[in-house]
Amino acid sequence: MGYSGPMEYSRHIHEIEPVFDERSRVLLLGTFPSPKSREQGFFYGHPQNRMWKVLAAVYGEDVPQSVEERRAFLLRHGIAMWDVLASCAIKGASDASIRDAVPNDLSRILDVAPIEGIYATGAKAHELYRRHLEPVYGRECLRLPSTSPANAATSLEALIAAYGVLRA
Repeated sequence: MGYSGPMEYSRHIHEIEPVFDERSRVLLLGTFPSPKSREQGFFYGHPQNRMWKVLAAVYGEDVPQSVEERRAFLLRHGIAMWDVLASCAIKGASDASIRDAVPNDLSRILDVAPIEGIYATGAKAHELYRRHLEPVYGRECLRLPSTSPANAATSLEALIAAYGVLRA
């Protein structure tokens, strides 16, 4: 295989529907689905992403494997899940490369679910929420560490401890 040059920006539209119902009490927001997640049609689809291991440990359950199991897990525990952005230009899965960001309409969730806390799953999601959505909804968002394989500096144990706030 030859060198293919620098990765190019491509514009993507978020096509994964949010997960929530009228019992959802916390909202977990990522930045934007990775190529693997877009391919799977569900959140945190990269096999090295630790989100599902972390949530399973927090709630003392087996790790949900299929999209259906993951959706049921979230709803069972009152967790709404979506992303901050509806569309953006991005290089591969690099949150740091995001530009031309267009935020999602969180009223779809906030008008239906009794959300008590909003949590960003990483620094970029938190930054984008604070810039684009906090002024609109007037709701604070707390930053949790990213479960991405790119955040190898944070151990699985530290992630489980941080995400334990969801059970409160």
